[in-house]
Amino acid sequence: MSLPFELFSDALAELYAPLTEADSWTTGHLGQSLDGRIATLSGASCYVTADENLDHLHRMRALADAVIVGAGTVEHDNPRLTVRRVEGPNPLRVVLDPNGRLESSHGIFTDGQSETLLISGVPDHAVSTHCARTVFLPKETGVRHFYPGDVIALLRERGLKRLFIEGGGITVSRFLQADSLDRLHICIAPVIIGEGVRGIDLPGCEHMEQTLRPPARHYLMGKDVLFDLDLRS
Repeated sequence: MSLPFELFSDALAELYAPLTEADSWTTGHLGQSLDGRIATLSGASCYVTADENLDHLHRMRALADAVIVGAGTVEHDNPRLTVRRVEGPNPLRVVLDPNGRLESSHGIFTDGQSETLLISGVPDHAVSTHCARTVFLPKETGVRHFYPGDVIALLRERGLKRLFIEGGGITVSRFLQADSLDRLHICIAPVIIGEGVRGIDLPGCEHMEQTLRPPARHYLMGKDVLFDLDLRS
């Protein structure tokens, strides 16, 4: 697979190499403050990170078969999830809505800029527009979210092998906790938000030996620093 855009440096070539060389991957991304927040108390997140990381997000979309977000991200951010800042194809937009809370009025279902797939956990919940369709994915009884492995299996059955989990923090955290990510990109901006929406949110541990410390590389993106964590090494 070749890159659909011009690389700007050897460092960026190194960053994207594992993604361009593999036919199948699941990569998560979060942009957060120094104190680990991805949004303010009101949910404002535009923009925690700077333009260079926005360019990175659009490159990742161009490399992916599908870009995935949770229902909360659609409600609060109204994202377009298209490739606009770099050259490359738009991915399929996938929205995870395990509890059937979204309606068809959101822009991602109506803008016509790219196809959207809503994965709903409620049998009689559906969004059907000229650019969106719904599939049902059952959950375990009493569980309010999808098992990430089931989401990945559903998408790969449809030929979608390169999956980019763009947000929000709850969705990325669930994929990380389920050991369903191959890589995780965390971009840290030199800003302190204070009380707000947390990024990674996992169960705690008692000892440092129990923490997750994967091989990591870091890259400057303007004033931000992107950490590329290899979760499969």
